[in-house]
Amino acid sequence: MADTQTVETEPDRKQRSVRVVLLALMITMMLAMLDNMIVGTAMPTIVGELGGLEHLSWVVTAYTLATAAATPLWGKLGDMYGRKGVFMSSIVLFLVGSALSGMAQDMGQLIGFRAVQGLGAGGLMVGVMAIIGDLIPPRERGKYQGMMAGVMALAMIGGPLVGGTITDNWGWRWSFYINLPLGVVSLGLISAVLHLPKKRAQARIDYLGAALLTVGITSIVLVTTWGGTEYAWTSARIMELIGIGVAALVGFVFWQTKATEPVVPLHIFRSRNFTLMSIIGFITGFVMFGATLFLPLYQQSVQGASATNSGLLLLPMLGAMLVTSMVAGRITTNSGRYYVFPVLGSALMIVGLYLLSTMDTGTSRLTSGVFMAVVGLGMGCLMQITMLVAQNSVEMKDMGVASSSTTLFRTLGSSFGVAIMGALFNHRVQDVMAERGGALGSKVTEQSAQLDAKSLEKLPDAVREAYQVAVSAGTHSAFLLGAIVAVISLVAAVFVKEVPLKGAGPQKPADDAAPAPLVEV
Repeated sequence: MADTQTVETEPDRKQRSVRVVLLALMITMMLAMLDNMIVGTAMPTIVGELGGLEHLSWVVTAYTLATAAATPLWGKLGDMYGRKGVFMSSIVLFLVGSALSGMAQDMGQLIGFRAVQGLGAGGLMVGVMAIIGDLIPPRERGKYQGMMAGVMALAMIGGPLVGGTITDNWGWRWSFYINLPLGVVSLGLISAVLHLPKKRAQARIDYLGAALLTVGITSIVLVTTWGGTEYAWTSARIMELIGIGVAALVGFVFWQTKATEPVVPLHIFRSRNFTLMSIIGFITGFVMFGATLFLPLYQQSVQGASATNSGLLLLPMLGAMLVTSMVAGRITTNSGRYYVFPVLGSALMIVGLYLLSTMDTGTSRLTSGVFMAVVGLGMGCLMQITMLVAQNSVEMKDMGVASSSTTLFRTLGSSFGVAIMGALFNHRVQDVMAERGGALGSKVTEQSAQLDAKSLEKLPDAVREAYQVAVSAGTHSAFLLGAIVAVISLVAAVFVKEVPLKGAGPQKPADDAAPAPLVEV
């Protein structure tokens, strides 16, 4: 009888531990996603107190650069030295950066401390995805997709609202300090409940590869951040950065074939599915962050929506993404089949972006909401499936670098999306304003093609109407480009080979303890 009781309660205890770990992981994921959105809302207040308006963009750029550069390194360190300790180290570094940022006395300090925070943030998402990959077989992982998509939607909707509330009531420093209690809870839960095997790699860290990759990624992010804004796309500075970035990445690829323990082992790209998921992830990042940038701008400038509730404007897209992600996860778990989702998701993304490109000054909020929902349905089919298939395409020993590489491609895609769609939007707005608004129209947008609500209210009626037409034209060009780029995702999805998910189907008793990874080459 006692034995029977043990058999009955052991799975329950294990399941409960997994749920506690997942709660800690979701808190950490929330930290990673909320930060920039909360800080973005607080930036006007920060500049008002610390000054340094000319360095404002570096508060975001320093964080983004450090995050992108550190992402692949955290993934590799987790593979080499064990996931738990490395993940907890990244959380601690993020919290140290948060505390220091909250105590910053000038803009220079804030930029430096944000870089520290970004170095830690590079390990947060990677750690979450890799640990989930260690704990839960891909066949079962679909159950938790809705949870991850829900955290993402909550961060995008709630971020601006939380940031505004904290800044107005507690002061801007609490937009950083708020990370501390959440991070401590996450650390406590992970320390107590997460049990993963410890590792100790004999090989040395690939410092040269890490340095080359960091230089290459930094150059790419700076090109996409500065191009068309700080410097002209054809300027010497941008050309220099492109040259440095290309040289560093070519050198990195060459060195990875020689290194004993490469930062990104190139053999993972021999898997067709992994390479295709990296491409789809890049395109998804390109489209998603471009959409979240221009949709609120269109709704505020053209449809007269309130900027205060900017996160709520994305609710049709994010809600559809959440529902679809949950459905896709459940179907994947029950059937073990996933091929249809990258194909369907890419097709819906193309259709939705094309519909968004047809919006003009007469488009109603209901119509634009329906168009956004179509894009959300597409992204819901792609967001978590790309990571799941990528992880299923590599051996367990490469789970960290697989997770970090997929995350990095999505991050780089978002940088390119914001930069290229932004450049196209700005160029189109300025052209239309010069054409319809005359000399005053050109003067209004010569500093920036994106005007805030106060600036719009001060414009004469004729110029304001011209600006609304210009924004409609700009969003048309940006979303049409997004639809064209999304075709690449559809082409890639068609060539995905449906390899059985690990943990799918009946297994022999001998395989239960250590299921052999299925790697599609």
